[in-house]
Amino acid sequence: MTAIQPANQSGPIGVFDSGIGGLTVVAELQRKLPSERILYVGDTARVPYGGKSPETVTRYSREISNLLIEEGAKMIVVACNTASALAVPTISEEYSIPVVGVLEPGALAAVRATRNGRIGVIGTKATIGSEAYSRAIRFFNPRLHVHSIASPLLVPLIEEGLFNDEITEAILHRYLEPLLQKGIDTLVLGCTHYPLLKPIVRKVCGQHITLVDSAENCAVFVQSILTDTHSSRSNSRLDILLTDTSEGFLRLAEKSLKLKIDSLNIRNIGH
Repeated sequence: MTAIQPANQSGPIGVFDSGIGGLTVVAELQRKLPSERILYVGDTARVPYGGKSPETVTRYSREISNLLIEEGAKMIVVACNTASALAVPTISEEYSIPVVGVLEPGALAAVRATRNGRIGVIGTKATIGSEAYSRAIRFFNPRLHVHSIASPLLVPLIEEGLFNDEITEAILHRYLEPLLQKGIDTLVLGCTHYPLLKPIVRKVCGQHITLVDSAENCAVFVQSILTDTHSSRSNSRLDILLTDTSEGFLRLAEKSLKLKIDSLNIRNIGH
């Protein structure tokens, strides 16, 4: 595929996810880069990506990336762990603007955080099944022990707004206790929905476990790249494109993350 030319540096940061969970990345970007314009695409018509093949996830990611570039994005942030694991290695070679996933910044943060060399990872079935976090962590330090568990029930609970509910706490105990029994001292929240559960995860894990928020660490990495932009605070805005209506969780996320959304539109992508 022919490389697409870089967008103007005054263009927006393009961010996408399979749904609305990637707004946790947007919230962190707004905190760290308050002068930037952000264009967010949530592929709500085709969510979730977790059960789809790598080829399909890559095709969806390419379609959305092309849209973001057509809209003038100066870089692409893949705010989806599944797409970061399955698609970023391919699509990052196809574009001449930066393509940043959430996976490697989170893995590096976990490597730096662990004290005893035992790291736990929770995420969707596709993310955990890809073993991408394990490979990335061991790339940075092959001596570390990585213990991963798929936690597919968490996203539906989050999208129902059950951030601090006894059902959510019970499910977290089920997922996290095997990791805690392995002696982990660091836990990677390997899905961009999961930062919304930080308080209850902290309650289940205890204060001695370091939580690695992939959304936060992705935003830190983006901040390190954007060292020469010409945006001004007066141009700061957040525009959201969804591929299908998702008003319920969108408004829930908007309130929970304290986002200010400047525009919301529905856009068809693909076939």
